[in-house]
Amino acid sequence: MTTITVSKTSTMLSAQPRRSLVRDIRIVMTRELKPVLRDPFSLLFGMIQPLVFLALFGPLLAGSMGGTFGDGVWQWFVPSILVMTTLFGTSTTGANLLFEFQTGAHERMLVTPLSRSSLLVGRALKEMVPLFGQAVVVITVMTPFTFDLHLGGALVGMALLAVFGIGLGAFSYALAIAVRKQDWMFWMVQQTFLFPLMILSGMLLPLETGPGWMKVAAKFNPLSYVVDAERTLFSGDVFSSAALWGWVAAIVTAALGLTVGIRMMLRSAN
Repeated sequence: MTTITVSKTSTMLSAQPRRSLVRDIRIVMTRELKPVLRDPFSLLFGMIQPLVFLALFGPLLAGSMGGTFGDGVWQWFVPSILVMTTLFGTSTTGANLLFEFQTGAHERMLVTPLSRSSLLVGRALKEMVPLFGQAVVVITVMTPFTFDLHLGGALVGMALLAVFGIGLGAFSYALAIAVRKQDWMFWMVQQTFLFPLMILSGMLLPLETGPGWMKVAAKFNPLSYVVDAERTLFSGDVFSSAALWGWVAAIVTAALGLTVGIRMMLRSAN
């Protein structure tokens, strides 16, 4: 009887940190979502923006390179737009942290019993909420235009973007902490890395016709594996090698981002 009691107690104690982390992430995520819900205009604008990009860039892509897309230009381009919105949304989250440094809100969060990892994961997951809204709007609008929806693959693809977005958001917060005394450097560094990563991923234009050095550089770009995986997943091929490499890139990005971000978050308390 004593052995059973001790075993149950140890099981409860080992489960408690996991429950506490999930609770902390939920608290941080809810806190970050409240300003968005109070200002729905920015949320609505974020949902319309991908449609504008599809409407203006998509026809140019179809007209100039329509023959290179085997499954149709929209089957190739719609997943790219969802990756792009994830990239833009999560890479700029550090700007919110810079504002909290200026107002003192970040210091007040650090003295709470919330875990440091939850401060990063909760904020990054908050960015995925409008992304899911954008995905629903984009898919609903584009389905009548020869875009073939595979629901299972699309859900797996959104889960992959969530993992990748957590890593990007953590890197963004780490950058904000590193340059908090010269906040203008945040945008300079963010923009310097953002567009090369985007172009070298084949997100907007296929790299097959590009120079050799760009193809080599793309192999070292984790975003290129995520883009390829999303196109494969949204076509319904969940178990392809491209999807597997996309998951590897997303998980490695999340692990590195959280490691760097948590260390920087701990340092920001000093």
